[in-house]
Amino acid sequence: MANDVFPPFDTGHFGAQLVWLAITFGGLYFLMSRVALPRVESILENRQSTISGDLDKANAMQRQAEEAGKAYEKTLADAKAKAQAMAQENAAKLTAESDAKRKALEADLNAKLNAAEAQISDMKSRAMANVDAIATETAAAIVQHITGQAPDAAAVAKAVAAAKA
Repeated sequence: MANDVFPPFDTGHFGAQLVWLAITFGGLYFLMSRVALPRVESILENRQSTISGDLDKANAMQRQAEEAGKAYEKTLADAKAKAQAMAQENAAKLTAESDAKRKALEADLNAKLNAAEAQISDMKSRAMANVDAIATETAAAIVQHITGQAPDAAAVAKAVAAAKA
């Protein structure tokens, strides 16, 4: 046959082509509906259940993490409060010890100061008692040096007492 028509467009073969189209479409539809699509559907269902399970696990873990974070923050706050209380207690104890030591040191220094003042007062009174004797002896020595004769001790003492008053 020397037909110059493209074979798929040849109307003589058109009926057979429609039959083979129907048989091929039916076979592919059967394979897809009975074999391929159920497999794809089971894969999609498995994937969806895995995703749902993973999301549920993630949500549960997130709640646990939030609870752990709250517990951590509470523990941290309790530890800070305890540390502050201990620091305040130690500061109060050290302040009390420091005050006690300071008071003891002040009492010791006051006692030493009173003893030193008493000693100074005693030395001053002894020195003042000796001043009269020294002044009398010095005046007698000056008079003797100037006059060449020893003066009367009672007259010198009387003159020193008059000069002092």
